[in-house]
Amino acid sequence: MKQLNCATLIANLAKKVEVESAFVRALPGFSIVGLPSQSIQESKDRIKSALLKIGFKFPAQKITINLSPSDLKKEGSHFDLAIAVLIALQNVEFDLGETYVFGELGLDGSVKSTQTLFSLLLALATTKKNVKVLIPYSIAKRASTIPNLTVYGVNSLEEAISFFIDKDKKEEFLHTEKDPLFKNPLIIEEKTYVVNSDYPLDFKDIKGQSRAKRAMMIASAGFHNVLLEGSPGCGKSMSIKRLRYILPPLNTKEVLESAAHRSLGEKEVGFEAVRAFRSPHHTSSKPSIFGGGSSSAKIGEVALAHNGILFFDEFPHYSRQVLESLREPLEDGQVLISRVNMKVLYPTKILFAAAMNPCPCGYSLSLQIPCKCSEAEIVRYRSKISGPLLERIDLHIQMDESKDSDEGLDSKTMHQIVLNAFKKQKKRGQIEFNAKLQKDEMERFCICTKEALEILNEAASRFGLSYRVMDKSLKIARTIADIENSDKIESSHIIEALSYRLRH
Repeated sequence: MKQLNCATLIANLAKKVEVESAFVRALPGFSIVGLPSQSIQESKDRIKSALLKIGFKFPAQKITINLSPSDLKKEGSHFDLAIAVLIALQNVEFDLGETYVFGELGLDGSVKSTQTLFSLLLALATTKKNVKVLIPYSIAKRASTIPNLTVYGVNSLEEAISFFIDKDKKEEFLHTEKDPLFKNPLIIEEKTYVVNSDYPLDFKDIKGQSRAKRAMMIASAGFHNVLLEGSPGCGKSMSIKRLRYILPPLNTKEVLESAAHRSLGEKEVGFEAVRAFRSPHHTSSKPSIFGGGSSSAKIGEVALAHNGILFFDEFPHYSRQVLESLREPLEDGQVLISRVNMKVLYPTKILFAAAMNPCPCGYSLSLQIPCKCSEAEIVRYRSKISGPLLERIDLHIQMDESKDSDEGLDSKTMHQIVLNAFKKQKKRGQIEFNAKLQKDEMERFCICTKEALEILNEAASRFGLSYRVMDKSLKIARTIADIENSDKIESSHIIEALSYRLRH
């Protein structure tokens, strides 16, 4: 019996599959077992034709191929090459190593790529380091830009066989391309990051709104959820659309995760230094936002925003079912999709951003245009967003109708401030952003002065703050302290953090 490594894509994960072969004394036959899909069962005819083309003579024995683990459903025609190589080299001693083999076979023995192969390679690279893969030559150059992969490309089954039996030829198939994104990385505490330096949407386009810009900087540096409220045209959506360009840098794993998620919904993806930005329309269905499907658990907008921003414009207009379902991904950082034949857990470490008008007509905060809404209409409008959901939003900003012509801070300056705060977090040994810290991590990193702690406790007593609001205020204060380059949380940081809380 011989064995090769392959993998199958289950939702967003690459699951290792061991392809085993055995020749047994029995009536000649060819069978594939281990929950193969119809596309894998059809591969038998392609494999036979390809093997005959290279002069392989089938023995008078039964050939059995097992795809292990046998309780995992396998899909895709990329198993062809691994099966054919095992059959061709059944009686030949060769070094398999830890090489993964992928490729669809043509009837003439050519090796072809498949629609999902790049997604599979991306998913494989996020879970394993320094993986060797033998893949079709047509995709090898592009795949070699993926970090963590050593890529060998072949055009035919014959070349794939020579790869295993002729060590001198192995280097001929090696591809060593490198994506420009990873050529000049930023190194922080021995970890590699890619930094965005392009600002197609710049905060300098927003006149005035210094408080909103300050809040955007705090949200970015600590990955805090933010809600902007104000009259139409005051710059709510403009601010949030510019937020993605000043977010902290992505590490190599996060770049791969983002590309892997996007590849599930797009045919062609590349690597990007900017974090994901998803903005589903308020008429979008719950499955399209959170993922799902009748039989499979397809990825939704929330999971596609992983490591980036999920933006809900016109916040109260989303259905109550969608809004209440946001609680799990915002609190736990994951969304679970359950179907009859599978359960898939998508990570959702996101910065949630929302924008809303203060009332149905939008002008209750305006000093120039009178509001036409009754008090009952305003209460009904605002009550669409529940208290528990609002508590999961860290920063609440009311934007005014600024006529200030001052540009204030631009995106490049704001991004540098965010980057300095990010470096400070990493240098004190912090793994997660401030907003995502757990209780034990807060005790290590959110160190307050005596005066700051007294102010927080007094505010909790006077305003009846819940423990969640107190924790969020402390995390915001930690981010403000990072921006101010302070090791401890001072009283001024607590006061500013409390100023961003929602007032009922």
